[in-house]
Amino acid sequence: MDVKKLMEQMTLEEKAGLCSGEGLWHTKAVERLGIRSMMVSDGPHGLRKQEGKVDRIAEPGSTEAVCFPTGSCTACSFDPKLLQKLGETLGDECRAEGIAVLLGPAANSKRSPLCGRNFEYFSEDPYLTGRMAAAYIRGVQSRGVGTSLKHFAANNQEYRRMSTSANIGERALREIYLSGFETAVKEAEPWTVMCSYNRINGEFSSENKRLLTDILRKEWGFGGFVMSDWGAVNDRVKGVAAGLDLEMPGSGGVNDAEIVKAVKSGKLSEQKLNEAAEHILNIVNRYYQTKKDAPAYSKKAHHEIAREIARESMVLLKNEGNVLPLSKREKTAFIGRYAKTPRYQGGGSSHINSFRVTGALEAASGKEEIVYADGYAESGDQADDAQIAEAVAAAKAAKTAVVFAGLPESYESEGFDRRHMRLPECQNRLISEVCRAQPDTVVVLHNGSPVEMPWIDEVKGVLEAYLGGQAVGEAEADLLFGDCNPCGKLAETFPLKLSDNPSYLTFPGEGDETDYAEGIFTGYRYYDKKELPVLFPFGHGLSYTGFSYGNLKLSAPEILDTDTLKVSVTVKNTGKRFGKEIVQLYVKDEQTRRIRPVKELKGIAKVALEPGEEKEALFTLSKRSFAYYDEALMDWKVQSGTFDLLIGKSSRDIVLTARVTVHSTAPAKRHFTENSTVGDVMESETGKKILFEAFSGLGAGMDPGILLEGWLETPLRTLRDFGAGKLTNEWLFSLVDRLNASEQA
Repeated sequence: MDVKKLMEQMTLEEKAGLCSGEGLWHTKAVERLGIRSMMVSDGPHGLRKQEGKVDRIAEPGSTEAVCFPTGSCTACSFDPKLLQKLGETLGDECRAEGIAVLLGPAANSKRSPLCGRNFEYFSEDPYLTGRMAAAYIRGVQSRGVGTSLKHFAANNQEYRRMSTSANIGERALREIYLSGFETAVKEAEPWTVMCSYNRINGEFSSENKRLLTDILRKEWGFGGFVMSDWGAVNDRVKGVAAGLDLEMPGSGGVNDAEIVKAVKSGKLSEQKLNEAAEHILNIVNRYYQTKKDAPAYSKKAHHEIAREIARESMVLLKNEGNVLPLSKREKTAFIGRYAKTPRYQGGGSSHINSFRVTGALEAASGKEEIVYADGYAESGDQADDAQIAEAVAAAKAAKTAVVFAGLPESYESEGFDRRHMRLPECQNRLISEVCRAQPDTVVVLHNGSPVEMPWIDEVKGVLEAYLGGQAVGEAEADLLFGDCNPCGKLAETFPLKLSDNPSYLTFPGEGDETDYAEGIFTGYRYYDKKELPVLFPFGHGLSYTGFSYGNLKLSAPEILDTDTLKVSVTVKNTGKRFGKEIVQLYVKDEQTRRIRPVKELKGIAKVALEPGEEKEALFTLSKRSFAYYDEALMDWKVQSGTFDLLIGKSSRDIVLTARVTVHSTAPAKRHFTENSTVGDVMESETGKKILFEAFSGLGAGMDPGILLEGWLETPLRTLRDFGAGKLTNEWLFSLVDRLNASEQA
């Protein structure tokens, strides 16, 4: 298909029509020109293929498919290779079902634990989000199927999500809320990007030219088409002008007519419409050029892949006295309906019609001696004294009790936000009652986002299963009984209580305004800066074996910001069984006068080790590893100075440290006046040199460096007043002129 030639043959009406969907799930065909329709389908953790004109979310109206673990779970694998495998598997399913574009991954940052859609999102950390999203995209698209990176951008709550304005400073927008998208776009080149419902600083994402064209296309080099989230279009004509190519679903021709009218009246440039239509045709062409007949996939085989992914992602949060793994020779009590009918996926548009679901009770039956009690009603939020009494009796009769708890779907879903971080009160009561009867109690959690744990000091063990997909029970049994070793780590912080969260005072906002007053201090960036205790820190996760770290090496002690820095560290398995360790590299700016987090994640490596084996974990750092976003320059900047490289088992468990000096090569291009401070000048290497020269000879034997260090917050004009007559106005004005001349050189 020659796209350029087709564009020349299309009428204005056909081009406008191509820019809206045909019903819920298809692009439009233009039969007279041989332009075919293609189908898109909801994701991101399973295929929700639907036919017909009604979107049946709440009933099994979609094709039977495999439900994989949600993003909140898979991100805890810290394993891009695993996410690529997930993408490849989903891509195979899409090919078999005739799907051209899978709507995912969801790369929004987790601002508050209350966001109802957090289960779809990867992390509170943009570096980890970007790595996971890029790997997923590469996997799906390696199968000749496109992805739709979503929801671009700042869709961090469900409350009034179609109208609220996320009011975010430029630095926070770039460093936190766009950074994960940027990595995914630049590294994996998704075929499409889906804009979010909300406004950003007052302007709808669907008609935000700066977001969709200036940043996405011009800065990041995006070459696919931008589609709307379903129903996200506010003003279709403004959207086309801003860079929104495809409206989904179709408007029944209403907005197509508005586009035609706007072009004819001169309100909308036909060139902008041509660009939108061409972007869509390019992807349609790409799909059909690579489309091949695909064999039916094995749901059973993909179920096993779902089991593997869940196993690699679940997090062992606590294991006091090595209560886990469970003994297969001793009686174990499984308590709680989620052991039988687990909560394994989120609610809303990602809801999969799973062909099979396995709970832990079924997975363990026939292999171990299990006694079972319901503990609470199937909904997960009701219990009575009889159920609790039955659970206590079961716990007393066993060597160990395992309580399967979590959040009912009525507590968290697309469409509404959580009101609190608590489990249903009946579950908290159940756990405490079981602990009183059985000291060796373990809790397994099924939830899409952090929960408070008032019983944490009463239980011996906690396994965070998140929403682990349809094979969740088998993965839980594999880990609980020690057939496999837990190796996931938290991709988000678990605070002690909701009020500790940095967005607590402003989430979800008032009316249609949500102020992101915490700025860049989200997640562990905030908790570290405030030195707040947390329930479990970002990056935390235990294993049934032990690991030691050593031999931290840098490729150079000093680099330019245009260089790359190689970092290596040796990891050894000090235990008696095979395990995988996630090594985390954080960067700390030691000298900056800017407001920056204490440290930021800039490298991850997952290392598989046999007992006694050791391997090197390798990292490569670039300019962005050391940079912050400078709002004055509207660009990323490295401030010259020393940086600590922190190797951690979690964000709160740093085991090795090294230091590197980084020199900025970019001129500051600042404008100085007599009211600029000494510290402002000292940020520039050239400015520092000029200032030192200006002070040379003032006071016998005085080191100008020492003198200036005590005056960092002092305006230049004040130096004149304390110069004992040696510093004149002429000296001051000449100094300012020299500084400004050096900035423009």
